Amino acid sequence: MKQYPSFTVVTVTYNAGDTIRRTLDSVASQTYEAIEHLIIDGCSSDETMREIHLYVERNTDTKHPHSIRLIREPDRGLYDAMNKAIINAKGDYIVFLNAGDKFHDNSTIEKVAATVRRFSAARRPVVAYGETDLVDDSGQFIRHRRLSAPERLTSRSFLLGMLVCHQSFYVRSDTARRFLYDLRYRYSADYDWCIRIMRHAEKRGLPMANVGEILTDYLAEGMTTRHQRASLFERLRIMARHYGWFAALASHLWIVVRAIFVR
Repeated sequence: MKQYPSFTVVTVTYNAGDTIRRTLDSVASQTYEAIEHLIIDGCSSDETMREIHLYVERNTDTKHPHSIRLIREPDRGLYDAMNKAIINAKGDYIVFLNAGDKFHDNSTIEKVAATVRRFSAARRPVVAYGETDLVDDSGQFIRHRRLSAPERLTSRSFLLGMLVCHQSFYVRSDTARRFLYDLRYRYSADYDWCIRIMRHAEKRGLPMANVGEILTDYLAEGMTTRHQRASLFERLRIMARHYGWFAALASHLWIVVRAIFVR
């Protein structure tokens, strides 16, 4: 009998040979067995593929082996690759754990699964979410993420910024397939995607469940961080689209002030 719920963990890579091993090891160390690891590689030319092949070999010798699938082909960028993952995911839930990120501990997926199983089949959570820690290039703890996940998540929560890190945001795969990433956004399509997912949950009257745990150790130097100015303007456009310009401008001003003065 299939273990419920099952999870598709997605890792999108491109020339990530320096950081991908700790991500692969983190997935391999999970005690939960119903895991599909879907790796989307944009034709890396460094050591990435060597690390992936070694990972596949190690998987056969682990106590909790899981399914590994690799899609290796050119893409139009990160969010295009993530859309491929959504379309191809076989698990009940999908989460993105990219090169350099890792699960907070070996029982992270166990904890998410236990939270989901508290609900009836008719009331399966659209989203399960939790907290995030930041790590440096060597995987060492820097600090807890300044934005904390709210006890009760709503689509309005994201007016204060992305309160739940994308890597700690588990989504029902059937819902994810209805809302692919909008490729008009280069840096913040994940922000837009999460809002659309949450609004769908609210419209259907379905829960979003707080796991109440730190779920992810997130590599601090992500694409949004590297393109912070462009990302801020893009997020402003997304806020205006979902919440209106007045609310967007007021919230964006607060986010900018917070980024300057809150350390």
